[in-house]
Amino acid sequence: MRQLAFFLVFLLSLPVSAEMPLIQLKIANHTLPVEVAHTQTSRSQGLMYRQSMGENSGMLFVFPEAGRHSMWMANTDIPLSVAFLDKNGVILNIADMVPHTRTAHSSAGAAKYAIETNVGWFKTREIKVGTQVIGLKKAPTAE
Repeated sequence: MRQLAFFLVFLLSLPVSAEMPLIQLKIANHTLPVEVAHTQTSRSQGLMYRQSMGENSGMLFVFPEAGRHSMWMANTDIPLSVAFLDKNGVILNIADMVPHTRTAHSSAGAAKYAIETNVGWFKTREIKVGTQVIGLKKAPTAE
């Protein structure tokens, strides 16, 4: 009960701008609801300080420009997998990331998007490099 109370206080303390749009992506016949981090603030915050994420949920990062982007896990408690996508939504590479590390996990090419999920989400669904992600057009443009 104490954890729930703390979580509610935490949620109420977040600024309204911390809310992120939600969209559904389709990846190799799997539906993935994602929060969309499309602002500098939301991209910087990402999934930091969260204690958990739904088993079949994720976060989509929308970058202002396609390029060599990197992710790391400072202040992140949840083990995550990240998939970097090109401007057409094709997966360039997938990496597993360890909580509370500053190891940079970089895109294998010019990435316009990244999707973070619970660690192993892509692997258990046999989603590999070259897979097309559908639904990215529903995401807001990067700010």
